[in-house]
Amino acid sequence: MKYFGLLVCLILLIGCEKDINIQPEVQEPLLVVDGMIENNQPPMIILSKSLNYFSTFNTDLLQNSLVKNAKVTLNNGIKTVSLREYTVSVGGVFSFNYYTTDSNNLAAKMVGQIGKTYLLTIDFDGKRYEAKTVIPVSKKSLDSIWWKLAPKNEDTMKVVLMGKFTDPAGYGDYVRYFTKVNSGPYLPGVNSVFDDNVIDGTTYDFQIDQGVNRNDFPEQKDYGYFLRGDTTTVKFCKIDKGSFDFWRTLEFSYQSTGNPFSTPTKVMSNVSNGALGAFCGYSVQLRTLIVPK
Repeated sequence: MKYFGLLVCLILLIGCEKDINIQPEVQEPLLVVDGMIENNQPPMIILSKSLNYFSTFNTDLLQNSLVKNAKVTLNNGIKTVSLREYTVSVGGVFSFNYYTTDSNNLAAKMVGQIGKTYLLTIDFDGKRYEAKTVIPVSKKSLDSIWWKLAPKNEDTMKVVLMGKFTDPAGYGDYVRYFTKVNSGPYLPGVNSVFDDNVIDGTTYDFQIDQGVNRNDFPEQKDYGYFLRGDTTTVKFCKIDKGSFDFWRTLEFSYQSTGNPFSTPTKVMSNVSNGALGAFCGYSVQLRTLIVPK
């Protein structure tokens, strides 16, 4: 009899089912700022508009998301210059635009200087956005780099890169690193930013993983390694806390994608008025090593 009762309950539960159609809310696009300035280099500012979560990504969508005809200025505490919009063709099928100093106007020339603070102002679509960053005085240093055979790996062509770092006494040193292999681009590590909460005031050795293209992530068995014969360059950058918080939260969010047990993370921006992204200053130190074949 009890089995009959259970069967009745199951039938009733099945009969109570109904389809639930959840419509995702469509938000107005937000301004996205991808900006940087490093010592001895002009600023590079890329502006775009955010996309809906369920958008179908393609070249046309990316092209239409780029922001054109914005008014962009940069102040270094002494003078303010207007940045010029440049457009370049990528592969003949895609036009890419960015904002930087006008190369034909010496009066508007501005390159990054260590110790200076920079205020970026963007006027677009009736709104004003501001972001402030500093190119920090670099006390933390990458003293040397060297290579050794990849541990626990039978492939003798694979090597790991090591670095010796010195962190000055006193908390508040934030860094980000990139690597370049041969004539390739500088790419950030999967975890590219670090603070000095644990290693403050010490000299220590640390493995430097090869940077990655997040659109073409290497297989796990290849991640982090360099190869014999590679010319490797490490771009070691001192950054401010605003830049550190942006990249720290962005990288954590990126690594948590698809994990149902991860903690939701809000990516922290240093741009005002609800914009996404960041404007970051970099105090750069370079180290190059040729790994023998």
